[in-house]
Amino acid sequence: MELQQVNVEIAGRRIGAGQPPYVVAELSANHGGSLDRALGVMEAAKAAGADAIKLQTYTADTITIDYDGPDFRIQGGLWDGRRLYELYEEAHTPWDWHAALFAKGRELGIPVFSTPFDVSAVDFLEGFDLPAYKIASFELIDLPLVRRIAATGKPVIMSTGMASPEEITESVETFRAAGGGSLVLLHCVSGYPTPVEQANLRRIPRLATEFGCPVGLSDHTLGIDVAIASVALGACLVEKHFTLRRADGGPDSSFSLEPNELRALVRGTKAVFDALGTGAPARAPVEKGSMAFRRSIYVVRDVGAGESFTADNVRIIRPGFGLAPRELPKILGRKARRALARGTALTWDAVE
Repeated sequence: MELQQVNVEIAGRRIGAGQPPYVVAELSANHGGSLDRALGVMEAAKAAGADAIKLQTYTADTITIDYDGPDFRIQGGLWDGRRLYELYEEAHTPWDWHAALFAKGRELGIPVFSTPFDVSAVDFLEGFDLPAYKIASFELIDLPLVRRIAATGKPVIMSTGMASPEEITESVETFRAAGGGSLVLLHCVSGYPTPVEQANLRRIPRLATEFGCPVGLSDHTLGIDVAIASVALGACLVEKHFTLRRADGGPDSSFSLEPNELRALVRGTKAVFDALGTGAPARAPVEKGSMAFRRSIYVVRDVGAGESFTADNVRIIRPGFGLAPRELPKILGRKARRALARGTALTWDAVE
């Protein structure tokens, strides 16, 4: 697996190879229609150790139309039978909340950015000087939107759920041709929830190699195991939906993390990152004390000066303060330079 380039910075934090994983808590619809609850979710995300909080910026009218035809009803899955307009009306974050949400981020000292779902949302968000943008999986094929976001010059996180390799290439090339700067791709499976066996984490290093940019994971599996495992495959950013309590309900609650789970995710991803190391062959410092318990050559029966070393009076045993075991064939048959007591570590200065 090739290391990813460190070429993205969000609010002063570097993201990429050699950097601890960047954990993003997705508010999404977990505000439950209450600004106070949204602010409480942000406080809980900060307390749990998230590196950033992400919003979604759209209205039901900017993402669809109020129509009840069969194309506009969801078939199957978590939201089976619901009208698109009705679902998005419930789930959207009201635009007049955004000032308070960004102000809360500044108060907490945690970056807040958003996913705009159309050009008007980008225009609106530009008034808040946010540090980055996210392009959602569903909008990756909206090339006019990709161009508009690229034109802001801000770092962009682009999710790849459902996209074919050709679609990802087209979107990335469009972004770069439109003057886009720093880019992080997110491997994503857009299933709500995603079965663990369909998570396909091995896609992460391949995306990094194919597109020459840092790659993370937008994860919709239940729990934190998959997200933590992704770091071992090079994920530099992990995004999970976050709520105060799943039991409170809401469109996204069933696949969202609660505060204790987010805290465990932050701890687990950092532990995996620390465990990866550099891959260098150097002996770990913690092994220093264990060196004494390797095998070496010891005198196991008293040997007189001038007496020959034999399999009866020297052996390869623990501890490891004598000559290395590979030297035994050179020792056998040679004579002792001086008298050696049983339990003496054999060294070359005792051998004629």
